[in-house]
Amino acid sequence: MQRVLTTATLVGLLVATAAAFAITERLKLVKSPIYGTVITRVFSPVCQCADAKATIRLKFRHRDNVTVDVLDRRRTIVRTLTFGQLVPRGQTVFHWDGKTDLGARARDGGYEVQVHLENQHRTILLPNTISLDTKPPEIVDAHPNRTDLSPDGDHLGDTVSIEYTLSKPGYALVTYRGKRIIRGRSHKVRGAVVWTGRIGGKVLKPGEVTLLVGAVDAAGNKTPLADRWPVTVRIRYILLANRHITGVKAGRRFDIGVSTDAKRYRWRLGARAGIASGPVLTLRAPASAGTYRLVVLAHGHTDAAAVVVK
Repeated sequence: MQRVLTTATLVGLLVATAAAFAITERLKLVKSPIYGTVITRVFSPVCQCADAKATIRLKFRHRDNVTVDVLDRRRTIVRTLTFGQLVPRGQTVFHWDGKTDLGARARDGGYEVQVHLENQHRTILLPNTISLDTKPPEIVDAHPNRTDLSPDGDHLGDTVSIEYTLSKPGYALVTYRGKRIIRGRSHKVRGAVVWTGRIGGKVLKPGEVTLLVGAVDAAGNKTPLADRWPVTVRIRYILLANRHITGVKAGRRFDIGVSTDAKRYRWRLGARAGIASGPVLTLRAPASAGTYRLVVLAHGHTDAAAVVVK
């Protein structure tokens, strides 16, 4: 008798297992009532940008009354976006402004979206995570690879590379007098951007230029203006070491320093002219006393000095 009961029990278990397997396989064939889900991955409700709200795009296979909730990591409802709303078949878009049901701003962190389908008696927790991030990236360090810039088109010192380190991944932003001139392409903690010495396509005049380096993260948070890092470079094309040279004896040689990255440059002193190279220009003073104008020229840029011959 006991053997018969044992056999019957085994048969019953096999039948139940087969039924459960069949039900499971049938459920796999049933399409999800929600599809085509597109949800904002990261946003900042304080960025004053297009990403100030999280967008939740859902496609429903059937018309239904839905409730959409935003949950925190503990699966606690933070905000009910809609309650019992009748949605048609197809796409419906919901938005979350980052606030709780009490009107306060939700804390930074990860959130999930839960959808309850009233007519189908189903509640679905979507796998997408929304990251709420209001902290802007900080500039840990920013410095140029050279202090002098000569954007004269000779491919020598025409650009400056600004290397930076951020407190979090972000795109570098470089501004000059309040105007953005560079937006980096790399969304990393460390990187570099290149500046050509031009603003709006025009080359700047010689002199010191101070750029401000900041960043913007994926949520749209920008480094505050007061926290941006100043980077100063000097634009120079060709520069004489002295603009007023005195005590030069008539007919004697004298030297003057020339700062340029050009391999060669032209010079003119009084009625004489020539071509020279190197950081020191050696010339012979005119035979007669007087004040003469020395002009050096490279790639269309000039500098000049007064030479007093006695």
